[in-house]
Amino acid sequence: MLRTSPFLLFDGNCAEAMRFYHKCLGGELTLTKTSDTPMKDQFPIEKHERIIYAQLKGDTINISATDWMASPVFVPEQGNTTAIYLTGSSYNELKPVFDSLSDGADKDERTFMELREVPFGVFGQFTDKYGVSWVFRGETA
Repeated sequence: MLRTSPFLLFDGNCAEAMRFYHKCLGGELTLTKTSDTPMKDQFPIEKHERIIYAQLKGDTINISATDWMASPVFVPEQGNTTAIYLTGSSYNELKPVFDSLSDGADKDERTFMELREVPFGVFGQFTDKYGVSWVFRGETA
């Protein structure tokens, strides 16, 4: 069976971001530094402390991530091409996670929508303090 899993790109703060998500969502977090891999000699020494692969995995969560490793010609633009779509059965199930993840998020009304009842159930969205976009949807209020 195919499953979708987001892969997030950070620019030096992958470990911090993934630890934050781990605190909010639970699961098992694995962080692998470039210096801990046989590939370390393929990268300049200034990239050895960056995270080459991170995974947060739980029964229903699977998020992978990395710090940017490519040349400066390719500049990552955090959060503008990816989002994590988090679904649940109800407002009560989603609200605690929404509140945790939105800690430090920009609350600008153009980009932040508080979790609330809508005609198709429950919906909310924001971009977190790491530039990652989150979209929440629940079946019932």
